[in-house]
Amino acid sequence: MTVRIAFLGFRFAPLSMEEAVRWAEAQAKDQRFGYIVTPNVDHAVMLGEGGPQPWRGAYRAAVEGADLVLNDSRVLARLARLSGIVLPVTPGSDLTRVLLARAAGREGGTLALVGGGEGELAWLQSALPGWRVAHCDPPMGVRDDPAAQAAIAGFVEAADAEMVLFAIGAPQSEITAHAIARAGRARGVGLCIGASIEFLSGAKARAPRWIQRAGLEWLHRLASEPGRLWRRYLLRGPRVFGLWWQERRRGAGASPHS
Repeated sequence: MTVRIAFLGFRFAPLSMEEAVRWAEAQAKDQRFGYIVTPNVDHAVMLGEGGPQPWRGAYRAAVEGADLVLNDSRVLARLARLSGIVLPVTPGSDLTRVLLARAAGREGGTLALVGGGEGELAWLQSALPGWRVAHCDPPMGVRDDPAAQAAIAGFVEAADAEMVLFAIGAPQSEITAHAIARAGRARGVGLCIGASIEFLSGAKARAPRWIQRAGLEWLHRLASEPGRLWRRYLLRGPRVFGLWWQERRRGAGASPHS
């Protein structure tokens, strides 16, 4: 798989859902640890904006080091289209749902959950009968805490899981997955899944399909959790248009494939 689509600093893999699932299932059997990131608008702003914070460089390295970068955002897909780029949408929550559903039909294995609460853990244990589910609940502040990142890496290595779900948000999920891959002592596939398990378990309501297709899932989430998400969607999110315009003026969309 050599084709990548360059857009807003990411090198996206133009895979369908089925292709992404097949890749993840093959990687789950590998003795080398590989990981998937699924950027959305918030991630694009994190990556595109400068700043002196050490985590910004670590996040950029994590994105560059990912085995698979899949577009999670219909907003990004539409901005790409304005630049003459066809960018498929492969939502991370849907990828997680399909992978877990297919795993449930197999005869057991080991899954590791980093983050999430007791509710998410209980849901995974019921959704994956016959599987061992290892759980690590790290402290707050993982993004800026190398010791916490190292503790998570130790947990993942000891769990020896086929699949690792990082549910500690961005950019700490990606940064930690990258550190684990660099260390070379874990195996299987890691997925930076955001709130996917909360959606699957019913702890949070995902937007109806028609809202997702309209590219308005962000509005549904904002209405569901305004106190927590208003800064992300009303202050940070719109900055993506400025980043897109800067890239367009530089002519980065002229040769999108590499």
